[in-house]
Amino acid sequence: MNVLIVGSGGREHALTWKLSQSPLVDRIFIAPGNGGTATIGENVPVKDDDVRGLVEFARKNGVGLVVAGPELPLTLGLSNALSDAGIPCFGPTEYCARLEGSKAFAKEVMLESGVPTAHFAVFRDYAKARDFVEEKGAPIVLKADGLAAGKGVAVCRTKEQALFELEQTMAHKRFGAAGETVVVEEMLAGEEVSFLAFCDGENYALMPTCQDHKAVGEGDSGPNTGGMGAFSPAHILPESEWPEMGEKVIAPVLRHMRAKGHPFVGVLYAGLIMTPEGPMVLEYNVRFGDPECQPLMMRLDSDLAEIMLACCRGDLGGLSIRWKPETAICVVLSAEGYPGPCTTGMALSGFAQAEQDPAVKVFQAGTKPAPGGSVSSGGRVLGVTALGRGLTEARSHAYAAVDKVRFEKSYCRRDIGEKGLKWEPRGN
Repeated sequence: MNVLIVGSGGREHALTWKLSQSPLVDRIFIAPGNGGTATIGENVPVKDDDVRGLVEFARKNGVGLVVAGPELPLTLGLSNALSDAGIPCFGPTEYCARLEGSKAFAKEVMLESGVPTAHFAVFRDYAKARDFVEEKGAPIVLKADGLAAGKGVAVCRTKEQALFELEQTMAHKRFGAAGETVVVEEMLAGEEVSFLAFCDGENYALMPTCQDHKAVGEGDSGPNTGGMGAFSPAHILPESEWPEMGEKVIAPVLRHMRAKGHPFVGVLYAGLIMTPEGPMVLEYNVRFGDPECQPLMMRLDSDLAEIMLACCRGDLGGLSIRWKPETAICVVLSAEGYPGPCTTGMALSGFAQAEQDPAVKVFQAGTKPAPGGSVSSGGRVLGVTALGRGLTEARSHAYAAVDKVRFEKSYCRRDIGEKGLKWEPRGN
């Protein structure tokens, strides 16, 4: 079987790496891919938002499975177009992808299906939104309704900040059409957990929990990024509670979508916050997280292609999925200045030395192929990922490997996973 993976980040390198291990897979194409995917499969010059081009490529190259990495092609209807062409797609339809593409839609689905979440209000009129914020005060959270490259959420500690952010979003169109509708919701306090599941439209299979690190600086300081690292499992949500949590935040959404005539196929990702009143859903994503995908792929001990095909065929319920008991961690190496302007075109080296440790895999993200290797092409450049018998050991492997990778003006957080150490049994 030929597989087409859509996307160009560290997530897509991890998916390419894992799918390449399947005896079901003959060739892997990645559109557009990066320097890491080019070492495993064949990068093709089709952008991830070119739905027509992706479908045409899949048809001409005998692709038997398309895997959508990022959310954008799904919100543009990639799965629908592939279905019309008779090509299986691991990823939800355009209607279901609105769970990530529209914050307002997601909140309404949560409300209708009984998923625990923050109280909220939706506004399409700037004056009404402003009056609401004036009345409610702060702290409060503002969310641009549409996709805003991870920058559409503002946690406002004061009313003045909230009014400023609202004006920038709705009146000054900071996020363009994505900010024409705004969700205003109560601010929840607690640690966040990523809770993902494989879904076939009716059945689901839970993945181990993860914890992401969004802020660029140590101690969760500075602006939010696409993610500076992640580890799995996140013991703040004990494994004994996963089945109950699945019934609270995954099953109701699958039932809701199926009842609407749009079965959800792919990865459903619930972003949870562990509040004093119990876990609540902050948001839904409709794909693997990046960098959560990297530690999850390191821990997966089953055939990923078999799982994805089962989801597409609606028979996930008969599949047993195995996970390695080890802890996995991903430390992101970014270019200095990220998430702001940063230098690209820097030569990368040290991968072979880092991967001499069999517990380590270096996944490439913002890179592109170059003579003799790869060069940087974005802000988040690499995801150094490692396994260990516990978080302490996994961190030791990962940071030792980080020190062997070389590129000019690199930066990483040195505290990835520290907040999980309090759950670590002694001796690990």
